Parts: sequence; structure tokens; C-alpha cells
Amino acid sequence: MRAGKYRAVPPAQVVIAVLLLVAILPAAATVLAPLAFALLAIALLWPIQHGIQTFLPKYLALLVSLAVMVLAFLAFGWIVTWSFGRVGRWMITDTARFQQQYEEIRQWLEGHGVDVDVLWSDNIGTASMLRVVQTLTSRINSTFSFWLVALTYLLLGVMEVEDFERRIKRMRSPAARKLLLDGSRQTARKLRRYMIIRTIMSIATGLFVWLLTSAFGLPLAKEWGAIAFALNYIPFIGPLVATMFPTAFALVQFDDWQSALAIFIGLNVIQFTLGSYIEPRVSGNALSLSPVVVLLSVFGWGYLWGIFGAFIGVPISIALVTFCRQHPSSQWVSDLIGRDTEEALDTPST
Repeated sequence: MRAGKYRAVPPAQVVIAVLLLVAILPAAATVLAPLAFALLAIALLWPIQHGIQTFLPKYLALLVSLAVMVLAFLAFGWIVTWSFGRVGRWMITDTARFQQQYEEIRQWLEGHGVDVDVLWSDNIGTASMLRVVQTLTSRINSTFSFWLVALTYLLLGVMEVEDFERRIKRMRSPAARKLLLDGSRQTARKLRRYMIIRTIMSIATGLFVWLLTSAFGLPLAKEWGAIAFALNYIPFIGPLVATMFPTAFALVQFDDWQSALAIFIGLNVIQFTLGSYIEPRVSGNALSLSPVVVLLSVFGWGYLWGIFGAFIGVPISIALVTFCRQHPSSQWVSDLIGRDTEEALDTPST
């Protein structure tokens, strides 16, 4: 079928649809955010499920694959809790040093005409503490609801993968059938490759951060490496936080600022070398996104859905580019926000 028979969607309609979608997404985050996570998890989990089904019954294989996924998330959660918990306990036991630093900063500010006591009384009080408690309680409730809904989506979705594929193959429209089948398969393959590469780069980042902080004698070197590993899953934002935390800690622990500056420079060299030089070359066709689109995906979805949006933003953009590439009428979107790769040049010919 010739591409000329497809009618392109008018740009004005595309802009209106995008604006409406952006307005709806925050309000529907309770439903759509767990769904997006479940779809990503299904793409990662399905090869395991499909392989286990070759020698185990379907539902028993489902239990095994879900157990693998849950154990992986529990291990990741334990790493995050252990590392941040260790840093928090260290700060509590080293309160005297932090108090001394606070007094020095306070004296410097008051020497320059800043009344610290007035700032504390104006900004920190009973009302602000209550707001913090309410916000924390709300976040805990929303997090619990998120994981419950996401697990439900994941369980039902994995069970429906094969039936959904059969329904697509029975569709009468060859174009729609090709769009859904090829788009789903290519998206799942790219997402798996993206997460594998992201995991390898995160492990390498954590290892080098541990070696660097150990070389400078910074306390909690293993913990800083674990924090760098965990935060590296969030592009741009995670590495920034993983760089600033140890640097601020070094400013308090060391008597000279030169050591903290050296740690800051070393951490930035690690993040730049692995994240900006090695990873883009290793990932290849897994992303098919320009760096600007990756940055916009992180901050845009982070604005819409918070920290989870920052994590899931790049996979969503990968899926969008992959599906748009499957049909001539939407291929301009892929050409606009994608990156020129070998796969990108292999345009669909329906």
C-alpha cells in the first residue's frame, strides 16, 4: 500500500490533542501512572514468563515470574533504605559537628545583618510542622495505593499477553494489525535493552563512586555508592542529587574545602563519562531519542507525575517514537523527536 494514500493529521488538531492530554494526565495520575509502570514491567517480565511456561503450567509460571519481579524490587528497596538509613543515622550520631557548622554559619549571617532567629520563627512553627506531617502521610498513602494498583495491572496484564496478541492478529485492518504487533514487539525489545543498559551503567556508577569516596577517606563510601546506583535510574535528576549529597557531606566532614571540591569534580567526571559518553554509545537503537527529548521527557513527566514520572518519562518517549515510526501518517513525529539510527532509517513500507 502506498504511503500517499494516508492522510496526515492537521497540525492544529495535534496541538489541541496534546494540550488536552497534558491537562488530563495529572488528574488521571492515580490510574494512568500505575498502568504505565505495569506496561513497563510486563515488557521486562514477559520473556521470563514465556520461558518458564515451556516447562511449567501457565499460572505456576506466572507465580514464579511475579516472585522474581517482587524479589528484584524488594532488593532494590532494601538497598535504598539501607543506604539512606545509614547516612541518616551517621548524621544523628555526628550532631555535634553539624551543630558547630550551624553556629559558624549563623555567626557569619548575623555578622552580615541577617537575623537567623527571625527567619526560624517566620518559617518554622506548629503550622508548618503539621503541613509536613500531613504531606508525609499523604505520600505514604498514595505510594501504597500506587503499588497495589500497579501490581493488579501487572498480574492481569501478564495473563492477557497471549490472548491480546491473538486478538490483534484477528483484526481485519492490516495497517492496524502491523502497527500494534510490530510497535508492541519493538517497544518491548527496546525497553528491555534500555533497562539492561541502565542497570549496567548504574552498577558501574555506584562502583566508581564507592572507589572515589574511599580513596578520599569520606565516611560511608559504600553507602554513597549504593545511593549513586539507585538514583542513576532517574536520568539527569538522579546523578545531580547523587553528586550534591556526598559533596555537601564532605564539606561538613573535612576541614578544608579543597577535598570537597576534588570529590565534586571526581563525581562529575564519573557521571559525565558513564552517563554522557559511554551509555549513549552502548545504548544505540535502544533509545532512538535525541538528548534534548530525553531531558524534556524527564522534566516534563516529572512535572506531571512527580518522581515516578521522571523515572518512567524516557520509556514512555521510547514507546511513543517506536509506535509513531510504524505508520506513514505519524512517522513525522518519530523523525522530529527521534535520533537517526539504523533502525530509524528502516522505514515501514505498508
